[in-house]
Amino acid sequence: MNFYLTYILVAVLLFSFTALFALFAVYAERKIAAFTSDRLGPMETGKYGLMQTFADILKMLQKELITPSAADKLLFALAPVIIFLSVYMGFAALPWSEGLLPASLNVGVFYVFAIVSIEAVGILLAGWSSNNKFSLLGGLRSVSQVVSYEIPAGVSIICVVMLAQSLDMNEIALRQGIMTTEAVKFMGLADVTSTGGFLSWHIFQAPHLIIAYVIYFISSLAECNRAPFDIPEAESELVAGFHTEYTGLRFAFIFLGEYSMMFLVGMIGVVLFLGGWNTPLPNIGSLKLAQWTSGIGWGIFWTFFKVLTVVGVQMWIRWTLPRLRVDHLMSLCWKVLTPLAFLCMIVSGLWRLLVM
Repeated sequence: MNFYLTYILVAVLLFSFTALFALFAVYAERKIAAFTSDRLGPMETGKYGLMQTFADILKMLQKELITPSAADKLLFALAPVIIFLSVYMGFAALPWSEGLLPASLNVGVFYVFAIVSIEAVGILLAGWSSNNKFSLLGGLRSVSQVVSYEIPAGVSIICVVMLAQSLDMNEIALRQGIMTTEAVKFMGLADVTSTGGFLSWHIFQAPHLIIAYVIYFISSLAECNRAPFDIPEAESELVAGFHTEYTGLRFAFIFLGEYSMMFLVGMIGVVLFLGGWNTPLPNIGSLKLAQWTSGIGWGIFWTFFKVLTVVGVQMWIRWTLPRLRVDHLMSLCWKVLTPLAFLCMIVSGLWRLLVM
């Protein structure tokens, strides 16, 4: 019984986190948008407009659930749940600190990448079941975009897996820190340095992974339908795209899924490329900065600091770059990112063979 209660508690905590993060992210995005445009953003509801997002969410949850008369009612109601659950379940294998992860999976990278891919199915269902031409176009655009950009994203992730020789995200994060525990030594991680800090991160252990991370980051923007890859939503062209017909709680699930996806892809990149929970501060002679800023508490702090920095860049890009045209979107994927990703994979193989 305690076993099941533990899993229920973890599931509730993760859901609470995604909800709270969405509230924070909406407020942060409004303020970043305002700063970029030299405006103030929310100011009236609460101190500095802090309660504006709560007011908007409360209003949205009171909206009527409207189902178009010509829609496929079952699939129309099911699509938002699929979109959110596919992202929510991806958090199960992500490590928050050393030894602190919901589920330890030896195929964690494969699981996360596979489960997140299901979101495209939910988006396509939302567009098709609405029986709305704008929604259908948004759904079709999203499927073509996500399926295409999953290839460079997946290949860039393989570059890391080839060097780490593991699909376990916890072990991959451990390899990017200092040898402070018997567990790390037991796993035989000879390539982990005693210096620690940012020098132990994968992008510094193998410099070509900087390019792989840039490829992954650009692809992750497309996976999230974030600007400049927000073609599936494209308010100016598709009246909001695949979720045009959704209201109330159903729209809230789609909205929650999008912002949770931002954090999820950011955290995947942090774990695989940017050291995970490990501190960026290295040991310098007798100054043991890495030891002083390590541990479970510090690990959680560094995880949040890195991921929120990545999310901030995602928001900054949205309010800086214009939306790409569809043909430019596909050309970037197939003619630039995919060949570069395969080139990085070849370099990873040679690096593993000749250097490590």
